[in-house]
Amino acid sequence: MTLTGAEIVVRCLQEEKVEYVFGYPGGAVLFIYDALFEQDGVRHVLVRHEQAAVHAADGFARTTGKVGVALVTSGPGATNAVTGIATAYMDSIPLVIISGQVPSSAIGQDAFQEVDTIGITRPCVKHNFLVKDVRDIASTIKKAFYLAATGRPGPVLVDIPKDISAQRCDFEYPSTVELRSYNPVVKGHHGQIKKAAQLLLEAKRPMIYTGGGVVLANAAEKLTRLSRLLGYPVTNTLMGLGGYPASDKQFVGMLGMHGTYEANMAMQYCDVLLAVGARFDDRVIGDPKHFAAEPRKIVHIDVDPSSISKRVKVDVPIVGDVGEVLDEMIRLIEAGAERPNADALGAWWKQIDAWRGRNCMAYRNSDDVIKPQYVLEKLWQVTNGEAFVTTDVGQHQMWGAQYYHFDKPRRWVTSGGLGTMGFGLPAAMGAQLANPGSPVACITGEGSIQMCIQELSTCKQYRLPIKVLSLNNRYLGMVRQWQEFFHGNRYSESYMDSLPDFAKLAEAYGHIGMQITKPSDVEGALREAFRRKDELVFLDFQIDPTENVYPMVQGGKGLSEMILAPEDL
Repeated sequence: MTLTGAEIVVRCLQEEKVEYVFGYPGGAVLFIYDALFEQDGVRHVLVRHEQAAVHAADGFARTTGKVGVALVTSGPGATNAVTGIATAYMDSIPLVIISGQVPSSAIGQDAFQEVDTIGITRPCVKHNFLVKDVRDIASTIKKAFYLAATGRPGPVLVDIPKDISAQRCDFEYPSTVELRSYNPVVKGHHGQIKKAAQLLLEAKRPMIYTGGGVVLANAAEKLTRLSRLLGYPVTNTLMGLGGYPASDKQFVGMLGMHGTYEANMAMQYCDVLLAVGARFDDRVIGDPKHFAAEPRKIVHIDVDPSSISKRVKVDVPIVGDVGEVLDEMIRLIEAGAERPNADALGAWWKQIDAWRGRNCMAYRNSDDVIKPQYVLEKLWQVTNGEAFVTTDVGQHQMWGAQYYHFDKPRRWVTSGGLGTMGFGLPAAMGAQLANPGSPVACITGEGSIQMCIQELSTCKQYRLPIKVLSLNNRYLGMVRQWQEFFHGNRYSESYMDSLPDFAKLAEAYGHIGMQITKPSDVEGALREAFRRKDELVFLDFQIDPTENVYPMVQGGKGLSEMILAPEDL
């Protein structure tokens, strides 16, 4: 079957059972757009900015576990997409980005809308390809999907010159992929798993620390089974929320910079630590020297060998798929006669409960001004904890992590590694298209939402009934908080002056806008918004501009050096 390169691209997407492509047309990809027009198997979603295309594909991927797909043109189309690509790369999200390129003969000639897309994206992709022969398109796209989804997932970019997309060749989609230099380990080393199980059973102060790898590997049920088998405390990273039920009594909350007191203290003072699909990053353990000051044995399970002992030296490294390793660990423990030391574990839980007694998430509510924590608590109640929640980045993101309690994986969609403002709304679009009929809430701030607010137009075109909750404090809130704490209250360029009326702006896009100024109106507004199942509702909550996120671990400090309240500063 002889097809054009553009037709081959579309046929490849059909072979991969791609449901949605998020993109924006331009000269270098017009042949591909023409091929999309001639079929109806793959739906295209027209965003209003290429950054949003990648974020939307990202939101689709995070909530489904499937590979998200974005399509952008050359030059500014590709460079606009880089922020989305870097966001996915930092959080290990499987994406395939197809970018157009100037004709092959013009590459390197400073042609109109030419950039070195391969060079620009190399630091923030799992891999990238420049297709130089139309006969290579099918095999390259097959490789791209395979690379994106296997091992440690990530974004893969395929750059296709315009002339290549117009040339013709026979089409055959490969059934398998063989990459000599790429063979990710799936099964963990039996001896290491056995050693890890023994260490866990001998622990007196055990801790299970889990990250986004549990969610990406679809291993939440296995983690829950192991944790309940042992009876050990569990903490999630920001990316791992939902990987273990937040309502379970063994869950001690999120850890890290804005984690709970009990999670951070247990992490610091445990004697055996099981790290599952997490990477000990700076926002989790603070100062590595402070963390290393307390002796403990560390077991680290990760599919990516480069993540093990990268920041913290571990005692039992296990490279492999998280689900496969947990499966074998469960079998070993269940088959053996040994069980955890009940007396030691009881004493450890008594200590953890004492730390819990600090009630670090308590806040002073108000009848006069809306507290952001109250909004998030009510959101959780109104949605029964069943919503898909996306966020932008800042104080609102941390309050969302702290006060919306996730019992299921893939419900929490946030930019963890890169911290990308503008992520929330387009990610919500991808989540809503992936989960039609399910409630989707985008938690944002008046600063972040303006980064990609044009996507309200996309939401109107595709009738996406997202509920946007703007926690509007008239500041770049997290910047203001740091300026208050560490820069002598010098609020340099963090006050947002001349803000639009967001409710009216939403209405201008054809949606419903609400402005909420009284605490007594919060719950009613949320219930009204979610009653409107077929409409996007923008809720502009005018919150207390002085509210800060607590607890907090200052950058460069250790996990146990927490700021729990203003008097700790």
